[in-house]
Amino acid sequence: MSTGLTVYGLRPRDLLDLAVAADELGFDAIWLGEHIVLPWGYSSEHPTSDEAVGHIAGPIIDPATVLIDPLPALAAAAAVTTRLKLATGIYLLPLRHPLVTARAVHTVHEISGGRLMLGVGSGWLREEFDALGVPFRGRAAALEEALGVLRSACAGGPFENPGPRFPFGPVQVSPGPVDIPLVLGGNSEKALRRAVRLGDAWFSSGTPSFEDAVRLRDRMAQLCAAQGRDPLRCYFRTEKWDAETIGRYRAEGIDNLVIWADQVWPSGDLAEKRLSLARAADQLGLEPPASTLD
Repeated sequence: MSTGLTVYGLRPRDLLDLAVAADELGFDAIWLGEHIVLPWGYSSEHPTSDEAVGHIAGPIIDPATVLIDPLPALAAAAAVTTRLKLATGIYLLPLRHPLVTARAVHTVHEISGGRLMLGVGSGWLREEFDALGVPFRGRAAALEEALGVLRSACAGGPFENPGPRFPFGPVQVSPGPVDIPLVLGGNSEKALRRAVRLGDAWFSSGTPSFEDAVRLRDRMAQLCAAQGRDPLRCYFRTEKWDAETIGRYRAEGIDNLVIWADQVWPSGDLAEKRLSLARAADQLGLEPPASTLD
């Protein structure tokens, strides 16, 4: 069983304070989402806009949203923690050349001592792609090609890619293999099938209701069985974090849960934030690592 924190809109210093406290209190991971820019006056709708999305209201990003680059932020978090897993949830893979991503994630992997999990998705905000000069059309195919590049980069030694989106000749990112789990996001049937084909795990988009979480978990198990592979580990954001709600998921066999950090890490001074998070950890039955009890 694991309980993580999904983080969005925190300033970098606040994120580091949260990471330190989460590491000490027994949380499993922090998941950091991203957008590179806020397209002013965008009209694109998030794919989960017709689903229950918990406590979120209004635009996914607006002028008040703090946007940070997840990989430098997670590298900094790695430097001030010892056991906390550090995950992107979700990193917009088609927006960068995959060799640039490979170089960055190898660096964070090394800094963290192998605690990085790279959660990736295709993106949904057309205006963000337009601002960066990246084709929005065909982004799913670009995602799959980029995943192949990352797999080759992590295998170690020289490799090449024929394209069509990212063609290059023989290069090397690492001399030897590097184990960086690739976690795919997206709740659509196509996204679930892609996760089963190409992913090491899956992360829910938005905040599915409990009933939707059960449905998605069961569908993932069906797709994995059809492919002859063991069920993927599935991470679900939850609408609430109280012990009763979490107990419903546990009773259903859904053991990898992620709660919204802003529900347990309020605004205020650091002492108040740490106390709130400690209370949540206690209610959730989390146990601090043995090293923090000495």
